[in-house]
Amino acid sequence: MKVLAVLYNGFKAAKAEPRLLGTVENELGLRSFLESRGHEYIVTSSKDGPNSDFQKHIADADILITTPFHPGYLTRDLMNKAKNLKVCVTAGVGSDHIDLNAAVDNKLQVLEVTGSNVVSVAEQVLMSMLVLVRNFVPANEMVRRGDWNVADIAQNAFDLEGKTIGTIGAGRIGQRVLSRLQPFNPKELLYYDYNALAPETEKALTARRVDDVKDLVSQCDVVTINAPLHEGTRGLINKDMLKHFKPGSWLVNTARGAICEAEDVAAAVRSGQLRGYAGDVWNVQPAPKDHPWRSMVNPLGGGNGMTPHYSGTTLDAQIRYAEGTKEILENYFDGKPQEPANVIVGVGKYESSSYGQR
Repeated sequence: MKVLAVLYNGFKAAKAEPRLLGTVENELGLRSFLESRGHEYIVTSSKDGPNSDFQKHIADADILITTPFHPGYLTRDLMNKAKNLKVCVTAGVGSDHIDLNAAVDNKLQVLEVTGSNVVSVAEQVLMSMLVLVRNFVPANEMVRRGDWNVADIAQNAFDLEGKTIGTIGAGRIGQRVLSRLQPFNPKELLYYDYNALAPETEKALTARRVDDVKDLVSQCDVVTINAPLHEGTRGLINKDMLKHFKPGSWLVNTARGAICEAEDVAAAVRSGQLRGYAGDVWNVQPAPKDHPWRSMVNPLGGGNGMTPHYSGTTLDAQIRYAEGTKEILENYFDGKPQEPANVIVGVGKYESSSYGQR
């Protein structure tokens, strides 16, 4: 079989650090495994446009491996041209770069390494909250340029304690975020999810469910998005929704960039409606140099906590999702059943409820 992997370039870092498994250079550690079984393995970072390696090789590939960090976008049109394609594997969590409805129609399986980076992302959420609430970035920039003015930083720095914090999405990551927030002694923890948590889980997390997103954001000092991208979440945080946020609240998004309308969020930060926005996910990846999230700041010159998409690709996470990808491939080659939690789309139907109510 022909296996095509679209990964990101690691350059010198990947040569110096072999645990950067999700790079083109280190190939998820799969080459010897695949070639020992007689399979062809193509690895590339070239993914955009009709002349890319991705579009060239997808035409006769049997298996596609991609990551959320440098995704090869598999559209319905490309899927229709990929006559041999049977399986798509996401090395990580989040398969929205694949047209899942088209995968159902084409009887194409979509699998991901569920749980491989949930801890990594949850930790990033906590870090991002603190970066915003404590006004860390302007403070760091100040000392690096040789200045020292405590008041300029402290005028926009707060404690996480005593704040109302809510998550949009309370799955594996959202629950871990809520759990990790408890020691900060927040005023209240809220969540919105179309699947209610079990009463004992709510009690353990000291979290209260809110039935409407607008109601949730209107109560929160800090909102974090921990939901997959699908028809029900794309563009959810837009100009209209932002009107319902508490003035001067903070928003953290490590889920998917397209859940937020980029220009609307940037405008809210610049006006001070949002005191800050942080995340590592962008609606286009890599993000163009003129993307509004690169340069937005609040009226006091802070509030920008953006980074490249790396929360789920720590060295620890890369080991987990590389091993999980190999296990998925072994199961497929040997005709063994997959772990149910890893199956997003089975043959001709959705198997996961994570991508919207159906």
